[in-house]
Amino acid sequence: MSEPTSVSRKLVAVFAADVEGYSRLMGADEVGTLKGLTERRAILDGLIGEHRGRIANTGGDSVLVEFGSAVDAVQCAVEAQAALAEANTGVPPDKQINFRIGVHIGDVMVRAGDLFGDGVNIAARLQTLAAPGAVCISGATYDQVRKVLPMTFVDLGVQQVKNIQEPIRVYQVGATGELRELGPARIAETPPPLPDRPSIAVLPFQNMSGDPEQEYFADGIVEDITTAVSRFHGLFVIARNSSFTYKGKAIDIKQVGRDLGVRYVVEGSVRQSGGRVRIAGQLIDSITGSHLWADRFEGRLEDVFELQDQVTAGVVGQLVTHVQFAEMERANRKPTASLDAYDCYLRGIAHAWKWTKPNIEAALGYFYKAIELDGAFALAHAFAGMIYVLRKQSRWMVDVEQETGEAIRLARRAIELGQLDEAALCLGGFVLAYIAEDLDFGAECIERSVSMNINLAIGWNHSGWVQVYLGNHEAGLEHQRKAERLSPRDPNIMQVRLGMAVAHFFNEDYEAAARLAERIVGEFPTFLPAWRMMAVSGALGGNPPILEKANRKYLELAPHEPVSVLASSMPLRRLEDRERYKEGLLRAGFPP
Repeated sequence: MSEPTSVSRKLVAVFAADVEGYSRLMGADEVGTLKGLTERRAILDGLIGEHRGRIANTGGDSVLVEFGSAVDAVQCAVEAQAALAEANTGVPPDKQINFRIGVHIGDVMVRAGDLFGDGVNIAARLQTLAAPGAVCISGATYDQVRKVLPMTFVDLGVQQVKNIQEPIRVYQVGATGELRELGPARIAETPPPLPDRPSIAVLPFQNMSGDPEQEYFADGIVEDITTAVSRFHGLFVIARNSSFTYKGKAIDIKQVGRDLGVRYVVEGSVRQSGGRVRIAGQLIDSITGSHLWADRFEGRLEDVFELQDQVTAGVVGQLVTHVQFAEMERANRKPTASLDAYDCYLRGIAHAWKWTKPNIEAALGYFYKAIELDGAFALAHAFAGMIYVLRKQSRWMVDVEQETGEAIRLARRAIELGQLDEAALCLGGFVLAYIAEDLDFGAECIERSVSMNINLAIGWNHSGWVQVYLGNHEAGLEHQRKAERLSPRDPNIMQVRLGMAVAHFFNEDYEAAARLAERIVGEFPTFLPAWRMMAVSGALGGNPPILEKANRKYLELAPHEPVSVLASSMPLRRLEDRERYKEGLLRAGFPP
């Protein structure tokens, strides 16, 4: 029998798992988090046993396991993430417990049953590169499993990870058809090419306080922003480890862009003075050096963690919006002959947001072209489906039965292709909720999307709409407020405000509903749903000037639309909501 302190070596597959945001979860609800973690550890431990793994080291929110086979380790990891995702079903996004998992096959030291050495350290670093709910494996592991397991693998490139001398090739793994782009940095001897989607690096923020103790806060801001932005499937985001190699250095933004292979760079500063903290951030195009966006956030030092959350939400919401604007402008500057699938998609969005009938038709053409160029483009399918929603809302459908069927086909295909694409899930789910009136499945898809990415403004917008359709008006209003807070300058903001107006209407706050609707038509004068909401709110709220203004414009845009048709323009589940809307239309003077 060996001594407890003796050390042996062996080659094993090391499985490292850790809970994402554990400190935040514990701070918000210690008892609930511990209960949820215990339930999920029972799931995880059971699967580890089924796959012949041995738990070597464990902490409050982390697990280190050895397997004799790389195949067993990876199978266990993928099955565990699927089971843990199911356990989160019905749990509010801010209370969900998500694990990151890394797997590496390598040499380890064993002492008293615990594992040590580079093999363990690499697995732990792979775990930090994984997105919540995802699995990352090393190149050595990939070589062992790629021909054995019927799974998808995406090459995330060569990564330089902390405290490991040699860079490591990293792959993300999922069940067949499941894939999530994480976007960590690819380290290469020659500058990497720009990805085929918007690429961004968040550099360390400069501590302007003169207090070294505030470094942790500045670094925490950057880490939170990087993590939040990386949840957007459509962005390629450089991992924190690579971005932080620039900490404390004088930098040339254009050179940073070339070195990291990114188009956009975020930089900023943190300053503490008189018990207050001021954070400034800016977005720069690394190719041209032009500044695309800048903002400033300020709060009390004692509320530092709340302020950190506010800054993260504010920066991320506006950052994603401005990157999307910049990408659309860039696509529109390209000659038409050079179009590819992604540029078609961007042009489609740009046309859709103009909200006129010719632009809506042009948008649909661009989305179909994107699908023709890339049949697996989930977002192109989803946005094409959304165009049919806009056509139905604005009474522009020509062949209702055919267009309805096509919208449903596109939405189902988007969901099938985009199981791990939060935007495709939420858009596809909304199309099915609105067009097919499958509210429950639509709500489920949208809930999954915001659980994957809590900063997804369009997800909260569509969730707000579906909650109103289901009769949960207060929840719908709250979700729309989250959408507005995350992206206050969003070009799709009229849909958010209309959602708020509709929620107010069914809460019988007709004045608030009319006020919001009037604000929308002031910016989007051809947006029929807002004119309708303005009319019914004015009618039931006893506001003749509002009613008269809405009726006059509505008759100009869409004369002779009967209540029998308009009353079905929203898939309302509750009878009392359907009756209230119908009453509003009749009292507003629409023909029966």
